[in-house]
This record gives sequence, structure tokens and C-alpha cells, in this order.
Amino acid sequence: MVFVVVWAHTKLRAEALMALGAFLVGVVDIVTAIRPTLTDRYDVFQAMLPTGTTTVAGSITFAAGAALLLLAGGLARRKRRAWALAVVLIAFAAAAHLARGFDAEEAIGSAALLGALLALRGRFDVSGDPTSLRPLAGGIAVTAGAWASVALFGGEHANRVANIGLEILLAGGAFWALHHWLRGHREPDRPSDDDRARAHELVARYGRDSLSFFALRADRRYTFSRAGNAFLAYRVVAGCALVAGDPIGAEDEIAGLVEDFGALCRERGWRMVVLHASAEWLHLYRRRGMRAVAIGDEAIIRPTAFSLDGRAMRKVRQSVTRLRRAGYDVRVLAPSQLSPARRAEIERVSAEWRGRSAERGFSMAMDDLYAHEPARFAVAFDGAGAVRGFLHLVPSSSGYSLSAMRRGVGTPNGLMEFLICEATAWARSAGADELSLNFSVFADVLRADEESPAHMRAARQLVVGLDRAFQLDRLFSFNRKFHPEWRTRYICFERTRDVPVLSLATLHVERLLAPPALRAGRG
Repeated sequence: MVFVVVWAHTKLRAEALMALGAFLVGVVDIVTAIRPTLTDRYDVFQAMLPTGTTTVAGSITFAAGAALLLLAGGLARRKRRAWALAVVLIAFAAAAHLARGFDAEEAIGSAALLGALLALRGRFDVSGDPTSLRPLAGGIAVTAGAWASVALFGGEHANRVANIGLEILLAGGAFWALHHWLRGHREPDRPSDDDRARAHELVARYGRDSLSFFALRADRRYTFSRAGNAFLAYRVVAGCALVAGDPIGAEDEIAGLVEDFGALCRERGWRMVVLHASAEWLHLYRRRGMRAVAIGDEAIIRPTAFSLDGRAMRKVRQSVTRLRRAGYDVRVLAPSQLSPARRAEIERVSAEWRGRSAERGFSMAMDDLYAHEPARFAVAFDGAGAVRGFLHLVPSSSGYSLSAMRRGVGTPNGLMEFLICEATAWARSAGADELSLNFSVFADVLRADEESPAHMRAARQLVVGLDRAFQLDRLFSFNRKFHPEWRTRYICFERTRDVPVLSLATLHVERLLAPPALRAGRG
């Protein structure tokens, strides 16, 4: 009855309370399976099992409890399939409790939860993924085959190793089937050619934000406004629809686009998350009840105002002077201007820079450096004409954004500063209003000093402690050398309890959780 008490004293949604109830019933089932001395409520089912295979009943009990634990997440996300299976399993649990009268409290709790699920069935309106039916059938077939094998060949006198193997196969098949039964909607492997062409056209016409061009990554999916003149780029990971950057397109269609996408997320049971949103459209997300949290600052250089003069720029100026004296120069080239030999040199530099690390980036990096002719490479050559480092830049209507920044092993200190300054000079000559550098996560925390509040100082210590893995402090310090303007970016999400899941999904999609030995395609 705990979930009834929680219902009375919290503001949780009804489906979240049903999820809590299913979780508690699952815990009871698991404890019963592990500690049969607490209750023999499953004795009533022993007659259904082959002689000598009573241990299988414990496995089934444990599996049913574990299934309810897994179903709890699906219930919280309003999945219809989770509701249907939970009704069956909880009815089974209630009947088992009632078969042994002394388990009255457990039986009443299960029956109450079953009644609540039936009464609230209309809330569980998220349909399952239709593409999961074929692998689901395979899981059911494996489960049925394992059950038949246990029934025919199991028993007290059968080989114990064979019994254990069959039970593992039985459990594995059951959970495989459960996984596919609960699987949310999956997007197609890639957008259609028409959708991709439409996205290219809208980015070229309306892509004024520094992140707009990154919507053309191959791993993005698109949802368009009803009139087709605006779109959102997103990817679904772990049930999170991760929208990267601002909507792109005609302003009068963007409000409707955001509402329609929110409705699509609700229909499919996705958590809607917006990564690196600018302040311009926050009111649309807040109107939908989403929370907007500042996640960091984007460093912006204004080429027409940028100068190496003054004491504040002394270290950068010294780096530029040192590299020029060493015979280095920078050329800005389009992808088509790079010969196969030059591309091979660029790939070599990328490999040296990454080492054993995965190729990172999603929101502010391109996955193919050569696929888009409007992109530009600022390539650093040494005195012998060899490629030693490069920047990859993508365009916006306001200027250019940094997509990748690499240098080879053994290059002089200050090469990156030299590349940034030379690229800024080129951007000025090209008439660009801005050059967007790296994004500094938790920049407000990293600015904390001895005069900051104690909680900010403590937060800074934590972030700095993670620098070895994520390089947050080093990236912020590098950006700060150029005394840029700072543009705050936000993450928008629907519910606070989704933060752990969306955080893991974001780290995964940005490849920040990839193991060191995992290599990702191109540099």
C-alpha cells in the first residue's frame, strides 16, 4: 500500500505512481524467489511443472519480479505494451498471494495496483515500435523452446549443468522478448534524400545561427514544419529525442514546429531534450513546460575588432611571432582544393591528435570534413610544406564556426593560437561578422574565484577534477586567451527526474563515454 500513501502526499503523475507500484510488487516477487522461507506462495504452481523441476518455479518467480522492475520504466513513460504486460503479471501475483491466504496484505496490494492500472488505462497511450515484432517473435520462440526442453528433459535426475543452461536460455529468451516488447519507436537509419536536400536548402537560406550547419551531419534526423519551411534536427538515444541547436527556417513556422515535435515525442514516448539552445527560442520551450538550464558559453571572436595589440594579448602575440619565424604559414582551402595526398596528411594529423580516443562531437562538430564544399580548412604548413595542423570551419550567415581543431605530434607550442589568429584574419577579409570557437561547458563555474560563493568554488573543484577525462578547464582557458564574447547556451528538458538518463544519452552521443580504444570513422 506504499504507493497509495505516496499518491496522497506527492505531486507525482498517475503513471509515475503506477510505475512505483509495479516496482514494489516486483521487489516482493524477487525477495520471495531468493528467500523462499519467507513464503511458499508459489507452491500452487508446482503441479504445472514436470516432476523434479521445482527449482524452475523459483527462476520464473524471479524473472517475473525482474520483468516488473523493467516494466516500471515503461509505465512511467506511458507505454501501452508495458501496461498490458504489467496487468497480466500483477494479476498473476495477486492470484498467487490469494492462493495462500496468509499472504493477504501482499494480495490486497497487488489487487489495488491492478485496479488502478485498469482504471487509468487511458493514460498509457504510447504505442510500441512496429519494427520490433519480428525480433520479439524470435525471443518468444527461444523462450518456448527452452521451456519445452526443461519440461521434457529437466528434473532432479537430469544433468545439473544442462538444467542450468536451459534455465539461462529460458531467462535470456524471456528478457530478449521483453526488451523488444518495450522498445520505443526507432527512427530510420538515415533521412530520405528529399529530406536531406530540403535541410540543405533551409540551412543555406535561414542558417544564421553558428550551429545551424551542424544540422547537416549524417546522423541527424529531421522533422519539418507543416508548410515545410522550417525544421528541427535531432537524434533519438535511450528514449531521448536530442534536438541539437535552434530550429532553422521561417520564423512564422517555428512555434508550430516546436509544438508539433513535442506532440510527436509524447505520442512515441520520447523525452524531448534540446541541446545548446540559444536564448532566442527559450520562450517556446518554456511555454511547453520545459526547463532551461545554462550549460555553458560559446566563445565568439569578432574579426573586425580582433587585434593582437595590448598586454592582454601578449602571450598569443608571442606564439604567432614564434611560429612565423619558424617558417609556418596558414592557407585557407575548400575541400575540393585538397588533393588526395593533402587529405592523407590531414588524416595523419587527426590520428596523431586523437591517439586512442574516439572521434568526439555531435552538436558542434561535423562527422565528414570533406562532404560539404562551403566548409573551409585553415591548414598550417611548416617550412618544408608539410601539413602540421588544421582547423575545420563551417559557414553560417554571420560567419564561420569551428568544427575541428587538430595538430600533429611534435608541433611547436602555440600552433593552435597561430591557426586561430590566421583564420580570424582570413575571416575578416572574407567579410565574416563572427568566428565561433569552442564551446566551454560550465564556463560560469570555471570562472569562480576566491571571492565567489562557497558552492561555486566547490563546483569548480569538481569540474577541474574531471578535466583529465573531459578537458573542460583546458578548453575554457584556451578560449579565454582570445578575450572573446561569450554566448550562453542552454539545455532544455521536460522533467527533472529525466536528468540522469538525458545526461548519459548526451555523453554517449557526444562520444564522451566511448572507450579509449574505440575509433570512429573519419577525422
